[in-house]
Amino acid sequence: MNPEERALLIAEITEAVKVIPTVLSDDEQRWVRLAIKKEAQSIAFRTAIIEKSLLGVVAMIGAGVIYIIADFLKNHGFK
Repeated sequence: MNPEERALLIAEITEAVKVIPTVLSDDEQRWVRLAIKKEAQSIAFRTAIIEKSLLGVVAMIGAGVIYIIADFLKNHGFK
């Protein structure tokens, strides 16, 4: 490959790269925005489930402790 052929090849590659669109079309932008929104909703949903599950576990533990204390007091003469 001589220098002229190499320069021609570089020029052709440069022209080919310029032809490729780098900006997303309106449909592609809309799809990307919807995908981001869907992912954000999914993360918010998982976070809400985790928070409510932890709250339920803490409430159950609290109710269990209260039940154990009440049962202990009832068995030891306190009404």
